[in-house]
Amino acid sequence: MSKSVKRVKQALAAAGIESEVLEMTAETRTARQAADAAGCSLDQIAKSILFRGESSGALYLFLTAGGNQVCAEKAAHLAGEPLGKAEATQIRAETGFAIGGVSPVGHLTPPRTFFDPRLLDFDVVWGAAGTTRHIFPVDPSRLLTATAAEKADFTLPPEKM
Repeated sequence: MSKSVKRVKQALAAAGIESEVLEMTAETRTARQAADAAGCSLDQIAKSILFRGESSGALYLFLTAGGNQVCAEKAAHLAGEPLGKAEATQIRAETGFAIGGVSPVGHLTPPRTFFDPRLLDFDVVWGAAGTTRHIFPVDPSRLLTATAAEKADFTLPPEKM
């Protein structure tokens, strides 16, 4: 088992979340791939989107429903600073995960996290579990608590996507 998957399993257990991390036969790098593999709707995928603060250099994590897109202006307002692209090397160094497998939990250095309320419309959502082939199901309210995220509106309206 990879170190990343092990760290996700440990983080879930530490949060009191009983969830089986599943290894899929196909890649789950994108929200569409993950939804197809899990057999769920696109919005049941809890995407982990990371941005870098342009002033602080800090990472900010936005957990959003798979079909939603993060609005850069709203995200920057929540972060309190302009946001830019997070580089793969910083993501790997601070979270311990490679792009395409960034889990909502189990980060080496937990970033400030924001949570898309759309995820709470479901009984179960699916998150990446540390690799591009591992995912886990979870009650979204439990995920909100486990990530210590701030519930906030940071997505584009559907007509703007």
